[in-house]
Amino acid sequence: MLYLLIFAATLFLAYSNGANDNFKGVATLYGSGALSYRQAVYLSTGATLAGALAALLLAGALVKNFSGKGLVPDALLQQPAFAIAVAGGAALTVLLATRIGMPVSTTHGLVGALVGAGLIAVGEQLNLDKLGKSFFLPLLASPLLSAAAAFLVYSGARRFTTEESSPGPVANSVHILSGGAVCFARALNDAPKIVGLLVLIQALDLRLGFVAVGLAMALGGWLNSQKIAETMSRKITPLTHGQGLTANLITSLLVSTASISGLPVSTTHVSVGSLFGIAAANRKVDAKVFRNILLSWVLTLPIAAAASAVLYFLLSQLQ
Repeated sequence: MLYLLIFAATLFLAYSNGANDNFKGVATLYGSGALSYRQAVYLSTGATLAGALAALLLAGALVKNFSGKGLVPDALLQQPAFAIAVAGGAALTVLLATRIGMPVSTTHGLVGALVGAGLIAVGEQLNLDKLGKSFFLPLLASPLLSAAAAFLVYSGARRFTTEESSPGPVANSVHILSGGAVCFARALNDAPKIVGLLVLIQALDLRLGFVAVGLAMALGGWLNSQKIAETMSRKITPLTHGQGLTANLITSLLVSTASISGLPVSTTHVSVGSLFGIAAANRKVDAKVFRNILLSWVLTLPIAAAASAVLYFLLSQLQ
C-alpha cells in the first residue's frame, strides 16, 4: 500500500511539474506571436514527453542525486514515508505556485522537500556539504549565467534581434525548433529528478517509471498551463522573434549541458534569467513582475521544506 502511495505522490509531483514548467519552453513563441496558445501547448507537450523518455539514457546521474543518496543516511531512503513526504511536499508547493501563475522551480521544491523531511527524520545527520555542492551552487549560479549570456548575446547581435517585422519562414521555423529544444532539455533535466523518488520501489522497472512520469508531466502542462503562459509570455518583457530565439537557444544549451553532466539546475531559473538578460539589455523589464517572481523563488524552499516536514511527521506517526 505504501509503495502505491509513493507512486501516486510521485506522479502528482510530475503532474504539478508539467503544469508549472512545460510552457516555459514555448513562452517566447506565444509571446512573440509565432504560435497560438494551442499550437504552443501541442509543441510543449510533445517535446516534454520526448525529453522525459530520452532522460532514461542520458541523465542517470540525476536519478541518484534526487533519490536522496548521500544527502541523508541510506536507512532513511528505505522508508516509504520519506519518499512520500518529499514528493508530496514538493508537489503541493509547485501546484500552489501554478495556481497563482508564478513560474517556480520544481528543483527548488524537491531540494526544499528533501531538506525538510531530512531534518525531521535525522536532524544533524543531514549532509550539508552535499547539499551545498550538489544542489545549491548549481541552482544559484545558473540564472546568473543565463542572464549574463543572454545580455551579451543580445547586445552583440542587436541588429538581428530587434527586428519588429514578421520573420521569414526559415527564421520562424528556427524559433519554433528552439522552443521545442527548451521543452526537451527541460524534461531531460526534470524527469530523472522526479523518477529518483521511485528508486525505493524495487519491483518497479525504472523504464516504466520514466514513461509514467513523462506522461504525467505532459498531462499537467496540457491541462494547466494558462496562468504560467500569461506570466512568462506577456508580463516579464515584450519579445520580438529574434529575442525569443536568443533566450531559447541559451536556455536549451545550458539546461541540456547540465542534465548530461548531472547538475540539478532549474529550467525556470535559466529561462527567466535569459528573459531578464534580454529585458535588461533592451531596458524593457516589468520590475514588479520580476520582483514577485524572485519572491516566489525565495519562498519555494521554505514552503516545500515545511510541507514535507509536516507530511513526514504525520506519516511517521502512522508507522
